[in-house]
Amino acid sequence: MRSSLAAMGMLPVLIALCVAFAAANGRFASLQNAVVILQQASINLVLACGMTFVILTGGIDLSVGAILAAAAMAGLIVSLDPGFGMLAIPAALLVGTGFGIVNGVLIAGVRLPPFIVTLGGLTAIRGVARLMGGDRSVYNSDLSYAVIGNGTIFGIPWLVVIALTVVVVSWFILRRTVFGRYVYAIGGNAEAARLSGIKVGIMLVVVYALSGFFAGLGGVMASARLYAANGQQLGLMYELDAVAAVILGGASLFGGAGSVWGTLIGALIIAVLTNGLILVGVSDVWQYITKGLIIIGAVTLDRVRNRR
Repeated sequence: MRSSLAAMGMLPVLIALCVAFAAANGRFASLQNAVVILQQASINLVLACGMTFVILTGGIDLSVGAILAAAAMAGLIVSLDPGFGMLAIPAALLVGTGFGIVNGVLIAGVRLPPFIVTLGGLTAIRGVARLMGGDRSVYNSDLSYAVIGNGTIFGIPWLVVIALTVVVVSWFILRRTVFGRYVYAIGGNAEAARLSGIKVGIMLVVVYALSGFFAGLGGVMASARLYAANGQQLGLMYELDAVAAVILGGASLFGGAGSVWGTLIGALIIAVLTNGLILVGVSDVWQYITKGLIIIGAVTLDRVRNRR
């Protein structure tokens, strides 16, 4: 029984929240609202998958929100050029991956703390994103990849399809490849991993590049949804939701423990909280307070249960 409860992780909390909000407001349990929740969770889920790789190594990436904004700006700017419009998505992904590589090199090569490097990136990359658009919003009403943000396939929004695809691919990498085993090994004991022959430095660069790539993909999704990008506001505080989703999913901030499926549940908990509190009429001020307290309480209960 104990092992079964540990395997479920925060799933009981997610179910309890859904039951409570459905009882408080009948609209919460509708199929239409379920689709809205999945859409709201999609971008955060993509960022959180990248964050899962980083946290599993014992690091953290506080720059993903800023990278998302810079990648979205790059995609919008390229999409405005009739001759290069089809390169908008590759441009966004390249910008995201590039910033991730810079983070990885500073952390693995220069041996700077991940918190300091990505905290600096949070502000510096945000400044770059603002410079890219001349500190103004960039719009494109004829965006070539707008279907990603507003279209559906068999009735399922493309945002949800992309997010779930990222989850499956991330799970496969972590659980079915040597690379994934190395990620867990580095988080468990980086020095032991190095002595066993794992090239820890190269691995860390790849992990942060992957986080940047997913942030770039999040930028594509966000800009496709809005037909616009803004270096100052887009992606603001997204990094905190991504970290919260990973920690709610049962990952350890010290590295070596966690799963993508746990991250999926964590992201859904955050989306359900946001959606449910709005439907029951809680003001935005109390939404922040309530979400924070529920997240802290849920993680505390999970830790106590696992210790027992």
